[in-house]
Order: sequence, then structure tokens, then C-alpha cells
Amino acid sequence: MRITVTSVFVDDQSKALDFYTGVLGFVVKNDVPLGGEDRWLTVVSPAAPDGVELLLEPSSHPAVGPFKAALVEDGIPATSFGVDDVRAEFERLTALGVRFVQEPVDLGPVVVATLDDTCGNLIQIAQTVGA
Repeated sequence: MRITVTSVFVDDQSKALDFYTGVLGFVVKNDVPLGGEDRWLTVVSPAAPDGVELLLEPSSHPAVGPFKAALVEDGIPATSFGVDDVRAEFERLTALGVRFVQEPVDLGPVVVATLDDTCGNLIQIAQTVGA
């Protein structure tokens, strides 16, 4: 068994696509209309184009809004992305206007920072120390 697709609920798929590709640097893997404005919209890391896909999933289900709001209020990231150098990514993304709710913090085996994805989520970036 392996993970092939994981998702993050987004308030606006077009806005999310701009952020996740234009700012974070992911690339589109699938963009399939589902009727109405919703799409099966996935992105992947350019370093692993056949790797795990991130589905930018519409937040239309009634349970999603309160769930996302509770996570953000408590400072809990919706997901975590691995990076080679958290501090370098923090500098790069800050220069692009990304708002971080937690600057880089050394937690021993990992260094983490948490950003606002502009689509209703907090996203953690993490670097394994010594890796």
C-alpha cells in the first residue's frame, strides 16, 4: 500500500492553484472539470513528478469550514511539506509576500516554520536535521 493522493481543502481552487504553483513551486499534474466550478486539481513537486499528488480540494462540504477554522485558530497545520532548508525557504517565500505565522524553529531532529496558504490553511514546512 502507498499514498498516491492526499488533499488540502481550499476556499478557492483558482487562487490555490496560483499560490501552490506560482509561489510554492509545485506543478499541475491533473486539472479535470467536475461540473460547475469544481475540478479534480492536483499538483506535484517538480522534483517528483510521478510522486504523491496534492489535491486542491474544494471546501464546499458543510463540515469543512468549522474544521479548517478550528485548526487555524489552534495554530495546527493542515499538512506538512518537506524542504531541504527551512530557513532558505522562509527567506524565499517571505520575499514573495508569504505570511508566516511561525518563523523557523529548531525542534531538535527537525526545523519547522508555518505559513498561511491564503486559502484557509496553515501549512508547515519541515527540514529533517542531518538529512
